[in-house]
Amino acid sequence: MFPKEGICMKVLLTTLNSKFIHSSLAIRYLRAYCRDKPYDLKVREFTINDSMDLVLGEIYKEAPDIAAFSCYIWNITETLALVRRIKQIKEDTVIVLGGPEVSYDSLDIMKRNPYIDYIVRGEGEETFRELMEHIVEGRGVIGGIRGVTYRSGGSVVKNKDRELIKSLDTIPFPYLPDDGLKDRIAYYEASRGCPFRCRYCLSSTIRGVRFFPVDRVKRDLDCLIGWGIKQVKFVDRTFNCKSSFSREIFSYLIEKGGDINFHFEITADLLDEELIRLLHTAPPGLFQFEVGVQTTNPEVLKEIDRKTRQDVLFQNVKKICEGGNIHQHLDLIAGLPGEDMTSFAKSFDDVYGLAPDMLQLGFLKLLKGSGIRERAQEYGYVFTAEPPYEVLSNKWMGFEDLMRLKLVEQVLEYYYNSHGFDNTIDYMISYAGRGAFAFFKDLSEYWEEKDLHLVRHRRKRLYSLLYEYCRVRLEAPAIMVNELLKLDFLLTERTSVLPAPINRIEFPALKQKCFDFLGKPENIKVYLPGYEGFSPKQVYKLVHFEVFDSCISGYLPEFDGKACEAKVIVLFDYGNREKLRDKAVTEVIKL
Repeated sequence: MFPKEGICMKVLLTTLNSKFIHSSLAIRYLRAYCRDKPYDLKVREFTINDSMDLVLGEIYKEAPDIAAFSCYIWNITETLALVRRIKQIKEDTVIVLGGPEVSYDSLDIMKRNPYIDYIVRGEGEETFRELMEHIVEGRGVIGGIRGVTYRSGGSVVKNKDRELIKSLDTIPFPYLPDDGLKDRIAYYEASRGCPFRCRYCLSSTIRGVRFFPVDRVKRDLDCLIGWGIKQVKFVDRTFNCKSSFSREIFSYLIEKGGDINFHFEITADLLDEELIRLLHTAPPGLFQFEVGVQTTNPEVLKEIDRKTRQDVLFQNVKKICEGGNIHQHLDLIAGLPGEDMTSFAKSFDDVYGLAPDMLQLGFLKLLKGSGIRERAQEYGYVFTAEPPYEVLSNKWMGFEDLMRLKLVEQVLEYYYNSHGFDNTIDYMISYAGRGAFAFFKDLSEYWEEKDLHLVRHRRKRLYSLLYEYCRVRLEAPAIMVNELLKLDFLLTERTSVLPAPINRIEFPALKQKCFDFLGKPENIKVYLPGYEGFSPKQVYKLVHFEVFDSCISGYLPEFDGKACEAKVIVLFDYGNREKLRDKAVTEVIKL
């Protein structure tokens, strides 16, 4: 298909993101790499939650000559259905697919889906550019374009693989000021590749790590910061694999500061003392780390070829936590070879003991081309035939075990990762006395018995459900359950209405005494610095006073001996919240 003289062909670069707040780095790279070409290149993004009719209609209105889609495990099913419909209504549209989900078995995909014209395999910038030159400009021969799978007559042909781009600096900065990223996550990479060869990961199929020049990275980040982006998520598989490189970027971003968050995947055992000291100087909330622990079982780690100095990793996670300024996500993977429920429970308890800001419980995906998938029969894996190829059972965990962990994941998201129940959960795990995993497993069983897993729950309802579980199932002391849930709720919510059946402690003339307290400048100076000059009425709208039983004194910071009184009055300051967990700052006061 070649253009008529004087006609500019329209190339639509598109994808189905998993959520609206996400953005596609891949299609923007392709746009940037062809920016000097006389094509009408346009980027459009949709989500897998959009109706197929809506997406199809929008693409039809674009009237592209070429429609190129970026494909992943989360969108491949919807993408294949979409491109089939595009061909049905506009047969002459050239369909190009690329991305990890079509690169490994491109021949088979094209044979099964005759409406696909081309697949760009692997690293796509150079391949896509040459393919566009061939289709649009009539340059070269299709058989000479490395990295392309295409149709020739009635056959499908797979050309030789393309070598990786040696100098990443030849790839232009992918974003434009009008890309509409202000309220979305901007994805960015400072390097490609991974130094490790974990058998469950596709990065293990590519040897070595290539880096963008550090000065180029700084310039790129300056643009994103200047555009008011709220979060930049680095997609580097191991951002800190080269200490000098990561140190320079971290240092630069700390110096820049700003109301922005940068998310990195790191390997914590590669951090050194100097870098940790530097990280402690970062403004709270500037950095967010994702640390892949996956398992703490040394035999399982060996089986998946994951080389981790676990003792150093744990020490460094604790040291970062001591800084109180970096949000840490720690990951576990259920369904790894050699890990049964007993082993997983220990891994869970080990990681939970590090008090991560988020404990992410994922489930093994047997990705095409991964080492684990190649040994699936040996390990006895049963997994979904359709994407995301998630494990259903193996030699060590049956389907029932994995379904139990799915429910553990659900209650973990509700009650741990939300951080709306921290004090209550801490107390209840200690009270039950069987460890964190046993607690969440039992909570998930209770959840299932009551059919609570079948519906979504509003935040306020979660407090009522946990109250019932703690009193009925665990037979925990009513006063502790009531007061801790009340404390947790008010740390995040400023309201006069508590979730049922949580009760308040009456205090004579409380409201008037609160206004009297706020009317004294010395109280504002000591307990609410920053509110000087505000009227008591103005301050009252930003704070809350609550009466508690002294049984919870151990859960209040800087209590300073006031627990001897039967009732404790806590001042919640919602105008100044903790940066990492968005909780009100509290002070114990006297009225």
